[in-house]
Amino acid sequence: MNLLYLKYAVEVAACGSINKAAEKLYIGQPNLSRAIKELESSLGVAIFDRSAKGMEVTPDGEVFLGYAKSILAQVDEVEGLFRRGASKKLSFSLSCPRASYIGEAFASFSKLLASDCEFKLFYKENGPTDAIRSVLSEDYRLGIIRYPAHFDRYYKTMLDEKALNYELVAEFKYRPLVSRDSPLAQLGSVSFADLSDKIEIAHADSSAGSLPLSEVKKAELPDDIRRRICVFERASQFELLSENPETFMWVSPVSEKLLERYGLVLLDCGENTKLYKDVMIYRSDYRLTEPDKLFISELCRAKREIFR
Repeated sequence: MNLLYLKYAVEVAACGSINKAAEKLYIGQPNLSRAIKELESSLGVAIFDRSAKGMEVTPDGEVFLGYAKSILAQVDEVEGLFRRGASKKLSFSLSCPRASYIGEAFASFSKLLASDCEFKLFYKENGPTDAIRSVLSEDYRLGIIRYPAHFDRYYKTMLDEKALNYELVAEFKYRPLVSRDSPLAQLGSVSFADLSDKIEIAHADSSAGSLPLSEVKKAELPDDIRRRICVFERASQFELLSENPETFMWVSPVSEKLLERYGLVLLDCGENTKLYKDVMIYRSDYRLTEPDKLFISELCRAKREIFR
């Protein structure tokens, strides 16, 4: 018997719907429906009655699901036992947006780990959809997602449906970042018009995630920029800004230490009123570990120092 099919059946029963269960499990609805039918065929009983109201558990299904939950709980217990016994290595994983304050918190966190401690740390920068998927699949234990503040209800509803805990980390408005050699550096405050003939360095993943394209476009900053360089990783963005005084980049708050290191200047832009949120997420059945708590403490410290 396929253990994965047991998990599928338990989730369908909990949701009362193939569609809702497929969304939570991050698999296609046809594949989930086929798996349930194969499970029922192998057992020779109907686990669910299908109707317009959804998937209702049959009497035979109630008996089966009782055993299925017990089996899955025992599997989790055995796996946990051997994981604890086989390795004493510290493990930490975070999927998050590109943000200097998060990167600095992670670097500081890594220095606080004991020198005699074996560990594996995973730090991945990506958009909100990938971060949510990573946390749900347990590839990453913690996630931080970024989205425009006016999509708050959309994301909170989705996170509730996916049984994810969430907590606000920071709210901010993007500001233009330029080289100290840029002709804009001495202005202190700029307008959208001041930026229109400059080269924008843009991240290639959208902060709006899986929202419809029309909604994403409404959420983005003004798109009257004629020249744009799209980057997928952190290292090249600051080199580009530092070496090319014609470039600029919209960023969340940046530390003085980073500005000094790369010779950059953070500008104000009163015309930009769009508010963004960074929100930490993790599975509702996941208990924060001591390394998790240590990182969160460093994240709060970095935020206090940089978001002044």
